[in-house]
Amino acid sequence: MLYAIIVLFGLVVGSFLNVLIDRIPRGENVVWKPSHCDYCKKPLRWFELFPVISYVIQGGRCRRCRHTLSIQYPALECITAFGFLGVFLYTNTSVFWLLLSLCIFSSLLVIFMIDMKHQIIPDSILLVLLVGIVVSGIPLSWVERGQHLMTALICGGLFLFLWTVTRGRGLGFGDVKLVTVLALFLGYPFSVIMLYIAFLTGAMLGVILIATHRAKMKTRIAFGPFLIAGFAGAILFGESILVWWRSLL
Repeated sequence: MLYAIIVLFGLVVGSFLNVLIDRIPRGENVVWKPSHCDYCKKPLRWFELFPVISYVIQGGRCRRCRHTLSIQYPALECITAFGFLGVFLYTNTSVFWLLLSLCIFSSLLVIFMIDMKHQIIPDSILLVLLVGIVVSGIPLSWVERGQHLMTALICGGLFLFLWTVTRGRGLGFGDVKLVTVLALFLGYPFSVIMLYIAFLTGAMLGVILIATHRAKMKTRIAFGPFLIAGFAGAILFGESILVWWRSLL
């Protein structure tokens, strides 16, 4: 029963995250403006707002203009729902820390999608992420906080150098801010694992896109999603990677 509640809660939050992903890049109000079809602009009725269910019943189309709706909406709602369940199972602590973890997860998901679609990282969501990560560091000792802060400054400084050298063509300034915030959470050596996974997966995708003629050498690819993937990989598999690495030394 508790798992079902977490999944339902995730579906509802996922629906709101879709609103953020659609409206923040356009500078639209995300609270007071009623939900509407992106094509005919007509407001949605209450029975059209049920996560996933409404999309399935309507056959993935707007009830009025019959325009095909993006699969992003039900997909993100499902990802959020099962992501919330995964966070719940992984966190297994008090309600406060669970909600904090869910807030961090949601912020990362919004940044992932917006950067992938528009190649921008909104400062508003990044600020929410930063606050969540700072609060999550409360249980750390002062020595650990200093170590995490130093790691964040080094990672941020490295990306700032790359941004300056490439004049913003290799990395965006949003990536500089994002990696600083993520490294503040991970500290050392997990930030190194994050960067390794991010650069490795980014390079692999770049090679695949160029080989399949879907991109050219100068084509810009959003790097934020790779940083977030590396962040998730460092959290989920960081310990195992460190054990494996030390076994090779």
